[in-house]
Amino acid sequence: MMTAKREPASATAPAVDSRSPFVRLTELIAGIEPGKPPINLSVGEPQHAVPAFVGPTLAAHVAEFGRYPANKGIEPFRRAVVGWLGRRYKLARPIDAESEVLVLSGTREGLFLAAVAARRWVARRAGKPAMLIPNPFYAAYAAGTLAADCEPVYLPATHKSGFLPDLETLDDALLARTVACYIASPSNPQGAVASRVYLEKLAGLARRFGFLVFADECYCEIYSEHAPPGMLEASGPDFANVVVFHSLSKRSNLPGLRVGFAAGDRRFLAPYLELRNVAAPQVPTPSQHVAIAAYGDEAHVRENRTLYSAKFDLADQIIGSRYGYERPAGGFFLWLDVSKQGGSEIVTKRLWAEAGVRVVPGRYLAREQTDGSNPGADYIRVAMVQDKTATAEALHRLVAVLG
Repeated sequence: MMTAKREPASATAPAVDSRSPFVRLTELIAGIEPGKPPINLSVGEPQHAVPAFVGPTLAAHVAEFGRYPANKGIEPFRRAVVGWLGRRYKLARPIDAESEVLVLSGTREGLFLAAVAARRWVARRAGKPAMLIPNPFYAAYAAGTLAADCEPVYLPATHKSGFLPDLETLDDALLARTVACYIASPSNPQGAVASRVYLEKLAGLARRFGFLVFADECYCEIYSEHAPPGMLEASGPDFANVVVFHSLSKRSNLPGLRVGFAAGDRRFLAPYLELRNVAAPQVPTPSQHVAIAAYGDEAHVRENRTLYSAKFDLADQIIGSRYGYERPAGGFFLWLDVSKQGGSEIVTKRLWAEAGVRVVPGRYLAREQTDGSNPGADYIRVAMVQDKTATAEALHRLVAVLG
């Protein structure tokens, strides 16, 4: 039997402030005047140009706004997703467009409702049903877990563990009551990329203990050197116990389009669709046609990646080795250690008051572990979403304030 090789790193959440980190940030700096003209690096909202094909595609299909769309997604959309997945990843076999792909109104609602569906689908657990969440994490994971009446178990993703949960610390008792495990690669906020070996191990645990892996891969096309491997590559030819979630928000600079997809285990996707048919927002057909064009075009994705790379070059030059900075393998965030400057909340207020730079306290992106520690307490998250000029100005201001 598998046993923990060191003290378990998981922690059940105590009563904490579970509101949006951005609501908490607004309260933190309320009443503080920015010291310089504001530069917002808090929200991970891409600011690069919308692809040129978006407007003409919407115009060509504008009449389709007059019909209710099917919740499953139109067939051409699902075929486009299958084609893109086959080109992007080394899959054991092609995804089936009919039974293994569903359209989503962005990944947030998909990840949330997946927890509710999982609670109904997964076999009876040996104890209080739990969901495993990397800590720090995207807020939708915890929201879905609580809506599904499961216990959130936060797995610290720290520098020591490569900013990913340490799978070796998970014991049989916890895994036997796990309903689902959320994983993000590249991770938000640290930008860590899970290796294929790591993903294969997680998929193996899911099959052995009968839980689901929900892989949030929305940052998969923003990377420094190598394209991150995907969970579907690691799950075998039947994609058992694995569902991946993708979005056009980051890949194609379309956060307002609200189009994404879920793909993977057909046994789960069938009841997931049944829940979505009565509870989920439908995706307008014209928006799905934009997505078809987006998944068929890689030029705008390469250009997008080039723009982010240029801004990380700036971070390399301006920040250097300060604040524990290392160029992340993926994603578009800086995860800066400001423990020597007073910690995440103090530094966030200072940057706003003295430099007009708005960032997110890492404490607000994580939860306290049972020992009272918070994996984000010493960090700030900086979203590299503005243009190159604004980014350079913001980074220079940050260094001037923090030293």
